[in-house]
Amino acid sequence: QVQLVESGGGLVQVGGSLRISCAASGNTFNQYSVGWFRQAPGKEREFVAAINGDGGATWHVHFVEGRFVISRDNAKSEVYLQMDNLNPEDTAVYYCAANPRGALAGTPDRYTYWGQGTQVTVSS
Repeated sequence: QVQLVESGGGLVQVGGSLRISCAASGNTFNQYSVGWFRQAPGKEREFVAAINGDGGATWHVHFVEGRFVISRDNAKSEVYLQMDNLNPEDTAVYYCAANPRGALAGTPDRYTYWGQGTQVTVSS
């Protein structure tokens, strides 16, 4: 069982940066891949980025490549999403999710554990 808690969301201006975090409980966290998803009002939840258990492999969806970077610190049981050059289309609730099977995955059904989400709002 893993519990996930996101933090670090907030209001930022266009072109600004934000780093959101996902803190996990459980002593096998380094065996889980973790993904970041986001959901804007009236839209479906969409994949943003994922990282494998040891942090050696990552996957960023094309529309955030070069702007967002996923990373993790297993000693702290945390995963991060560094977001730079933000634009209003990035406004959404951001969720982290853990996949105990360890593979990188880009669809919500591949993830077993979810956090409650953190709001990111980009103002123009």
